[in-house]
Amino acid sequence: MPADIQKLKDRVTAKVEALREELIELSLRIHAHPELAFQEEQASAWLADYLESHGFRVVRGICDLPTAFRAERGEGAPRVALLAEYDALAAIGHGCGHNIIATSSVAAGIASSVVVEETGGTIVVIGTPAEEVYGGKVLMARRGAFDELDAAMLCHPGSRNAVYAHALACAELQVEYFGKEAHASSRPEAGVNALDALIFAFNGIAALRQHIRGSARIHGIITDGGQAPNIVPGHAAGGFLVRAADEEYLEELKVRVIACLEAGALATGARVEYRWGEAQYAAMRTNSPLAEAYRSNLAAVGREVTDDESRRSMGSTDMGNVSALLPAIHPTIAIAPREVSAHSPEFARWAASEDGHRGLLDAAKALAMTAVDVLVVAELRQQMQEAFAGEQRTDA
Repeated sequence: MPADIQKLKDRVTAKVEALREELIELSLRIHAHPELAFQEEQASAWLADYLESHGFRVVRGICDLPTAFRAERGEGAPRVALLAEYDALAAIGHGCGHNIIATSSVAAGIASSVVVEETGGTIVVIGTPAEEVYGGKVLMARRGAFDELDAAMLCHPGSRNAVYAHALACAELQVEYFGKEAHASSRPEAGVNALDALIFAFNGIAALRQHIRGSARIHGIITDGGQAPNIVPGHAAGGFLVRAADEEYLEELKVRVIACLEAGALATGARVEYRWGEAQYAAMRTNSPLAEAYRSNLAAVGREVTDDESRRSMGSTDMGNVSALLPAIHPTIAIAPREVSAHSPEFARWAASEDGHRGLLDAAKALAMTAVDVLVVAELRQQMQEAFAGEQRTDA
């Protein structure tokens, strides 16, 4: 590594250290005030204000989303984006650690911006609401939020250090059955049981699971199963998530799942209505050259990926939709023991712990140094684009 690049990296990591107490306070403040998807008014305002106080040009409410924002410092290309997520989970709070994602991306943006006048280019921090439920980045991608960027990054807290994310494409499905209510004891023959239709569909999907690829997932819940046990349910409703390792197979699965829904209607005589969610999550395409640059910087802060990275899915993320548009990475940094599951109250506690703070600061430093690499090393940018183009040809 040329000495001048190392000096730039030393400056950006020193900036993170200088902001240590402020960053921890910001992370804890977001953690203590969890807000659900598209309701993240406090978190988005705190993050935008903090960036503004560090010389960023901030535009709030971008893409017709009140809690989204874009902050920039520098001019022209290359443009490196750090993406902030800050929505919480219902009943659990920050059980996915988005307080750490938000603060580490903002910290990396501020730290890397201190050298941008020397390197040239632009540091962009984009606030992206509603990752957990609605796929805010999907909507933002459609509305041009990620156009003309050269790289996009964030780091997700977890129970292991990992560079490559293997997230599944995902589609949300809502279903309703409409039958006919009747007295369940005195005149059951007069009713059409909507709940039976939904249960038929669940059983059909359970049978389907035996015959789908091992990387695919289908899971759901019943949200309305009737009003009382002595009334034939005239209405029933449920929600499903359908996931696959690629969009092509996801489309195949969607057809087969709908066949199960229709079978429930046919078996019972109930009428079925279904609707797919507006925001479909794409599979994550990790850009290898960018990921390897991040791996080197992660090692520089004392963290290494010491075992083979599992291909087991980490779930789904709307960062996949960003990775379909430009070179992107979605690494993970360990803040909790291996046995602690994300989306749990226990993980929420770790997200406000000393280990959580260390993860926040290490992630910010590694991301900031990787931003320096992208700004300075033209060969890396070329490799990133070549890898991205190759991934697009593979998809086609």
